[in-house]
Amino acid sequence: MKTTQLIAVVCCFLVGMPLSAQDELVNTDDGYAAEGYDVVAYFEGEAEKGKNDYSVTHDGVSYRFASKERMMTFKKEPKKYIPQYGGFCAYAIAEGKKVGINPKRFKIQDGKLYLFYDSWGANTLKKWNEEGPEVLQQKADKNWKEITRKQKM
Repeated sequence: MKTTQLIAVVCCFLVGMPLSAQDELVNTDDGYAAEGYDVVAYFEGEAEKGKNDYSVTHDGVSYRFASKERMMTFKKEPKKYIPQYGGFCAYAIAEGKKVGINPKRFKIQDGKLYLFYDSWGANTLKKWNEEGPEVLQQKADKNWKEITRKQKM
């Protein structure tokens, strides 16, 4: 076991926090889903950073919102707003990889939130659209099932 993993286990034991595969299935590198961006705002066509004053935890994952109204909207129907594939880049999941995101790159497709990253000058949202969102979504769905199955083992 790596030293950082051992420290995490000890800390979680001391504070009584359960360790779970959920931690590795949700992209919360900065402590919040969508890197602290307001997941409800995406459905309004905006990529807006959430505020500390408006945060909520759902299923062990923390979310921030830009306003109290959006926070309340999320609380009423959280599953509607939760990013697909644990908030990892949808294009990368289609390729079988878990990769972080650029929270300003997003797409609402079939009523679901998909997040994307930019890397080495490649805009994966643009690639997603050019290569066929339906085909890539099917690949990503299949890969995500496999990733989550492996994590739960």
